[in-house]
Amino acid sequence: MNLNEVINEKWLDAKSISNSYQSASPFPHIVMDDFIKLDVLEKVLKEFPDLAMHDESAIKFNNANEIKFAGRGMGILSPAALYLTSYLNSDLFLNYLNTITGIQEPLISDPYLAGGGYHEIKRGGLLKVHADFNNHPKLTLDRRLNLLVYLNKDWLDDWGGKLQLFDVDRKKAVVSVMPKFNTAVLFTTTSFTYHGHPDPLNCPESRSRKSLAYYYFSTGRPAGEALGYDHSTIFRPRADHKSEVKLKFKDYVRAALPDFLIRAFKKQKKKIFKEQGH
Repeated sequence: MNLNEVINEKWLDAKSISNSYQSASPFPHIVMDDFIKLDVLEKVLKEFPDLAMHDESAIKFNNANEIKFAGRGMGILSPAALYLTSYLNSDLFLNYLNTITGIQEPLISDPYLAGGGYHEIKRGGLLKVHADFNNHPKLTLDRRLNLLVYLNKDWLDDWGGKLQLFDVDRKKAVVSVMPKFNTAVLFTTTSFTYHGHPDPLNCPESRSRKSLAYYYFSTGRPAGEALGYDHSTIFRPRADHKSEVKLKFKDYVRAALPDFLIRAFKKQKKKIFKEQGH
């Protein structure tokens, strides 16, 4: 088993691209065209299911902040997708990611594919600007990296669907990436790495924006990378679109309170639950 069985040669030297990744703006990332071996990714695309047709093994998001479909865990993956996933979740690839990113803590892949795996967005769909959830929903792990691999052949620019990376003030998209076939984007995830594609997709009804998503974790992370509490996806409006995101009440509260008060509240809540025998 070697990474050169699935990754193209020009991307195999992790040290040679580490500086580009770590110095990138608005936060550490790298865009890699022609990332996966063509025959491997061709099979993944050929076997990609219509997620709208899978009630049990796919999740439908349809709200003000996100309109999309996502696979649920490993069970929905086709043989080709499972083959690729085994490499991208392997120790070989984790060591490769550690070298590129400079992350000191050993990286851990996700056997649950929580929030990862197949993603599909159809015409009119979107994913507004957000920072990702910062802890694994089932395991005591800190989320550190996203890897997105796009599967869209002959994708036209006016169809939209660009992945946009924003600065912390969300004043503008510093980086925009078209979701074209075999383009991969690796980026650091913190509570402040805002990204998304906030404008509705304009592709034909017969097409959709397909991708594979992989998230990587660690036990512990550097101070200051995340808010002082576990949080789900944090949606925030672009600076010139103040009303485009619908926030839950708890998000308003969390945004208004300093971290030390939130930590104190969570500590007291755990104490009460323990005293009550929960």
